[in-house]
Amino acid sequence: MQKQKESRNLAIGLTVLSAAGRLAPHAPNLTPLGGSCLFAGSRIPGALAYLLPLAVMAITEPIVGGFSRVSPVVYACFLLSVWIGRRLLPRVTPIRVGAAAFLCSLQFFVFTNLAMWVVASGVDRSLNTGALYTRDLSGLAACYAVALPFWGRTLAGDLLFSGALFGLYELAARRMQTEASSTLAPSTDN
Repeated sequence: MQKQKESRNLAIGLTVLSAAGRLAPHAPNLTPLGGSCLFAGSRIPGALAYLLPLAVMAITEPIVGGFSRVSPVVYACFLLSVWIGRRLLPRVTPIRVGAAAFLCSLQFFVFTNLAMWVVASGVDRSLNTGALYTRDLSGLAACYAVALPFWGRTLAGDLLFSGALFGLYELAARRMQTEASSTLAPSTDN
């Protein structure tokens, strides 16, 4: 029971720490948040896995630029990343983490840019600007083409931070296990 509680606390701490990393200076879309959502889904039990990323987003969003009309889709994508972690990573291997991080990055790219196209293909009366994209397949393709460099950074961040989080977790969990077993071992001193 104690080991399970320590493991849970470690997972929560790593998730909050990495997700808060979005406040650190970084290249656009190269943040630990996607990786922390994947990690939370895999390692934090219950609804808390979904609530932690939402809380971090809600707290940090006003600091890093505020909400937009695409924000609900961004939040939904991060929740989907938690779900992917829950479903694809009950057993963690480097290949599975890499594949899940790729899938998280891909769904984020597809859904957020679809939402951006919907928003940017209409007239934005608040900015007094016309549409950025046409409301057809060529406009949608143009939106995705413009977003490709951002996807590369998202993918890099998701792979890097997912690997780091899962790796740190395993190292810390093994260290805690080693320390626990050494305190329980009988003394050989006489």
